[in-house]
Amino acid sequence: MKAQEEFNGEEKRMLDLLGKGLSRDFPNPQRVGCPDSALLRRIALRTVPLSEADRWLTHFSSCSPCFQEFTQFRKQAVERRRTQVWLAAAAVIIFAVAGWLWVHTRPAVQTSATVVLDLRERSLARGENPKGAKEGDLEIPRTARHLIVDLPIGSKEGSYDLALLNEAGDEVLRATGTATLEDHVVILRADIDIRNLSPGFYFVGLRQLGPEWSRYPTRVI
Repeated sequence: MKAQEEFNGEEKRMLDLLGKGLSRDFPNPQRVGCPDSALLRRIALRTVPLSEADRWLTHFSSCSPCFQEFTQFRKQAVERRRTQVWLAAAAVIIFAVAGWLWVHTRPAVQTSATVVLDLRERSLARGENPKGAKEGDLEIPRTARHLIVDLPIGSKEGSYDLALLNEAGDEVLRATGTATLEDHVVILRADIDIRNLSPGFYFVGLRQLGPEWSRYPTRVI
């Protein structure tokens, strides 16, 4: 850091001399003892160690052509640095705006494609208007692709039909799955795709044998 500060101080001193006629007062048309343009550029870009650049900075004070070329390289370096800063700032803004748009315009997605339904202590829906089940309706998001159903106590293992029924009791979607006993609970797993169903009130219907469905009030959300 100290070396960089010394280099900056020396550079400022040299640039101040420009206003005093240094760019004109020390002509050197033969460029005697001058560094080549590549080295001048490296000094201007601060890629040369201060120990190596020091003697050339002293040379600039007595060579107008070198000083002019050095000054031009420094101006280019400053402009390039400004451009890089602006580009970096623009990139930050673009990424920030893109991130904001992605967050605020992407469709709302339910994160759980697997939904667990616990029917162990739920009552069957009965009567013509069974919406008022006291434990409340089950909920299944339309993004659900797999159901894990804890079957009512006393249920048997084996193959089950699972369906979604409309309010009139008509079947609108059906899946099949196999129930197994896991940790003293009979669990049914079934794949299901309800993307095309409208949100609203339905029943989850279950049956193992026979034509009748056991129905549980459910809301598709």
